[in-house]
Amino acid sequence: MTTSPTPPPAAAGTATALRVVRPGRVAYAAALAWQRAAAAALRAGEGPETLFLLEHPPVVTLGRRARDDGHLLASRADLEARGFEVTTTDRGGDVTYHGPGQIVGYPILDLRRRRSGPRDHLRYLETVLIGVLTEHYGIDAFRDPEHTGVWTAQGKVAAMGIRVSAGVSLHGFALNVARDLAGFAVIVPCGIRGRAVATMEGLLGSAPPLEEVMDHLEDAFRKSSR
Repeated sequence: MTTSPTPPPAAAGTATALRVVRPGRVAYAAALAWQRAAAAALRAGEGPETLFLLEHPPVVTLGRRARDDGHLLASRADLEARGFEVTTTDRGGDVTYHGPGQIVGYPILDLRRRRSGPRDHLRYLETVLIGVLTEHYGIDAFRDPEHTGVWTAQGKVAAMGIRVSAGVSLHGFALNVARDLAGFAVIVPCGIRGRAVATMEGLLGSAPPLEEVMDHLEDAFRKSSR
């Protein structure tokens, strides 16, 4: 069931402390509005850095590199009739899918304070996720020098797309946990043809609990934000 709870209010004067919000399954538009509100507060010095960890109902999003629907394998009308929301968004990257069984992370971070640019931020996200996968689950995860994200021998296990606005990051990553992510079959994931999509369940033989994986992600982001 999709919910749209209101995130807890951010306390003023805590810009160096990471606030983590884990609201469950949330519609894409609601999560985007939360990101923008958190980014505006952080930019103005009125709120902390925030990490949203959540799930989305089935949604196909087209980033700034998706100039048309060429990487959709069905029409928008057909996808919507099959239960997929289709939306254009302002993150970088091409087309991707979000849905149940996938952890979506939106780190709203002050890259000015971190003295970091967009490329540095993407490498940071890759480093955090690779660390969680290798340290806690023994997954041999790595970077691909040609394609952003986290990769394994079976394919891409985490996709990334970000936006940096006035020094603050929005959007982030999607980590595939459960095997049943059929939504990837209706797109060319990230616009990359001929490359497989992997899941933690496929790599491990069973899917770890989403809340457990979120715990590890939260801990890793908190440690790296100190």
